Amino acid sequence: MFGRQLVSILRRSKLQNCLSNGSSSSRVFNQRPRFFSSELSGSSGAQKNALYGFRSLIKDFHKPWLRNMSTAAFTTMKNKEGLKLLVTAGPRAQKMVGIWLFGSAAWVFSMVVLGGLTRLTRSGLSMTDWKFTGTLPPLSDEEWLAEFEKYKQSPEYKRINKGMSIEDFKFIYWMEYAHRMWGRALGIMFALPFSYFLRKGYITLRLGLRLSALFSLGASQGLIGWWMVKSGLEEPKSEYAQPRVSPYRLTAHLTSAFVIYCGLLWTALSVVMPEPPAESLAWVHGAAKVKRLALPISILVGITAVSGAFVAGNDAGRAYNTFPMMGDNWIPDDVFSMEPFIRNFFENTSTVQLDHRILAIATLMSIGGLWWSTRKLDLHPAVRFLIGNTIGMAALQVTLGISTLISYVPVSLGTAHQAGALTLLSLMVLLNHTTRRPSMSLLKSLPPVTRTP
Repeated sequence: MFGRQLVSILRRSKLQNCLSNGSSSSRVFNQRPRFFSSELSGSSGAQKNALYGFRSLIKDFHKPWLRNMSTAAFTTMKNKEGLKLLVTAGPRAQKMVGIWLFGSAAWVFSMVVLGGLTRLTRSGLSMTDWKFTGTLPPLSDEEWLAEFEKYKQSPEYKRINKGMSIEDFKFIYWMEYAHRMWGRALGIMFALPFSYFLRKGYITLRLGLRLSALFSLGASQGLIGWWMVKSGLEEPKSEYAQPRVSPYRLTAHLTSAFVIYCGLLWTALSVVMPEPPAESLAWVHGAAKVKRLALPISILVGITAVSGAFVAGNDAGRAYNTFPMMGDNWIPDDVFSMEPFIRNFFENTSTVQLDHRILAIATLMSIGGLWWSTRKLDLHPAVRFLIGNTIGMAALQVTLGISTLISYVPVSLGTAHQAGALTLLSLMVLLNHTTRRPSMSLLKSLPPVTRTP
């Protein structure tokens, strides 16, 4: 029922936008935007709406080429052939939707960081039940004691935290409670503006379906998170094993968060920058060469991040706290000790850490190779700037990983390392978005080489 209503609203929105776009956009753009040249005078209303939205979000950037990112994407467009805007209800609508999506992506980023902090402080198993809508926290001493008694029945208390004080329990409880409620607040913060923009007709059918899929995945995160926590509340098979959540379920939970974040970031960028920065065919050809390298490297960055989730799930960061060797060996003797063989890559502490080391170094070398192979290409300054920042972030992330390992995973460094992984992934998303192919109408209007003033 909800799906049919959503499609109906989106279709009405699309029809209203088509009928009103010509008249409303021409009124809005009677005045010339202050940051852009007179080349815009021949552009259509929809194209100017898209340009205005992106300009509004980057108006505080002081570097001229950063301002030109949006200028170059639109100044040579004479019609909207081949360009499908995600928001067509005018510049104000585009600005509002863009800010909302960037804010949602930033909220998901903070959720990932808070989740890492919760895991590193061993707070994730402090709440032994779960309700979809959430509950109030304990408000009296009696309620706190009741929650503490529930926790005392868990394997984590019996094997790791036996004798814990009520004050220490309150700390880990509040950490997990904050993580859960922050996620629920994100759902409300996303759903309310989404409903408003649908009613106002700001969102096209294509954008609405994409955001509905991301919202559904976000709603499922609570269920995935509880499914993960529940595995840590079960008695370990061995009496010597420490209770912890399933590495498979933890990886599913973190990977879903990464997918939601990347989807929101890509969509927000597409709303405010419908066309990539391009002022000449030479820059377009250079960007295409970068794209061919950036896409597989982005996949490698994602795989490395997922392998980090298996490191966390197996608590492998607290083994072999030396670098570059693993203890006294380059490769531990027990890397293939499990049966069946495939289990070693997901459950064997030695193999999981070795894999993550290899993938991290391969990622750094690949991004370094991207920088080296593109240094002589004719590229837009924004693309070159992104490549430089990406290799710098990759080097910082490897440094954080090594520091976290040899320091025996302190909370501060571990949290920074997890945030660094998402930052590096963000840069790769931005690089891929900036180097995508322009629309046919823009390609037809570009000169062979960049015009010099």
